[in-house]
Amino acid sequence: MLYLDNAATAPVRREVLEAMLPHLAHGFGNPSSHHTVGERAAGVLADARARVAGVLGVRAGDIVFTSGGTEANNLAVKGISLAALAHRERRHLITTTIEHESVLASADHLRRFHGFDVTSVTVGADGRVDPDAVLAAVRADTALVTLGYANNEIGTVQDVPSVASALAARGIPLHVDAVQAAGWLPIDRPTTGADALSLSGHKIGAPQGTGVLAVRGRIPLEPVLHGGGQERGRRSGTENVAGAVAIATALELAEHDRATDAARVGAARDALIAGVLDTVPAARLTGHPHHRLPGTASFVFPGTSGEAVLLELERRGIVSSSGSACAAGSDEPSHVLTAIGVDADVARTAVRITLPHGFTAAIPPIVDAVAASVTAVQSGA
Repeated sequence: MLYLDNAATAPVRREVLEAMLPHLAHGFGNPSSHHTVGERAAGVLADARARVAGVLGVRAGDIVFTSGGTEANNLAVKGISLAALAHRERRHLITTTIEHESVLASADHLRRFHGFDVTSVTVGADGRVDPDAVLAAVRADTALVTLGYANNEIGTVQDVPSVASALAARGIPLHVDAVQAAGWLPIDRPTTGADALSLSGHKIGAPQGTGVLAVRGRIPLEPVLHGGGQERGRRSGTENVAGAVAIATALELAEHDRATDAARVGAARDALIAGVLDTVPAARLTGHPHHRLPGTASFVFPGTSGEAVLLELERRGIVSSSGSACAAGSDEPSHVLTAIGVDADVARTAVRITLPHGFTAAIPPIVDAVAASVTAVQSGA
């Protein structure tokens, strides 16, 4: 079985398992406890925090460990916006129409329960947002702009540095959802210019349930989880020490391999896209043809059923998906695909193939499997 749904979740790396195991088997102390076992755990946590900060080019104090990308996005969008409301009476949020559900739902929560005005900037047919359109939406009461670095369904990459530079000149913070970008694109603060950045461990070889929000210390942040005041009062709850070690290790490994990995996998992605478009007459690529993640190839196959194609692919030994795992099981068409102008019925034919870091498999058999699967569905076999 060839697993090609790595944008949903990636396998845990062996090095990561080995790094976290001692802290599960023996180093089980609570980092908030004032005894030897707890202090030892606190030291491990501090080391993991410093390692993550080193990769991201930020201060260790800027790192908040979370339970994953969804919590990191919620904390950034709600926390920064609510703090801006309390401190400066700003009640306007800017996002785009293709963001992850955790961002869109957080924005909707602010609208419904806190009276925020939310501007959702539209994107082009390739999924790219015009930085000038983002800036045109800025108002005197704008509290935050939140933008995904790379889309989880179609793989389109945004020009985050340009948006960040323009917003910095206006004193408006930028949150970047970099969950899909980690390991593929530069995510350090000097490059992105992000004031807050979200990561999820299970996309880069750490276990599910691990995540990070890196947020500039000068930016007020209202906590979403209240309790014992861990993570410098920004995220209460006993810290997952082994999980922090895991995501620190995975992030270092991903960054170490990033340049060569992205080039190699990107070439394989291009071959896959070209092969499918040449072999399957009905196939249409979704997302930007060039500004896209190295591992993501996303298609629609008008006249078929995307779920049926996926079942046929699995029969042929390839596991992939129709798009976001967070929306799996929904009868509604993808909000990302409809936002880029894909008809709702065509959007239901989507297939997303996401290659792993370190991918080395041959492309022609994958192309053949896709073509055979589409043909089988079209013929009703």
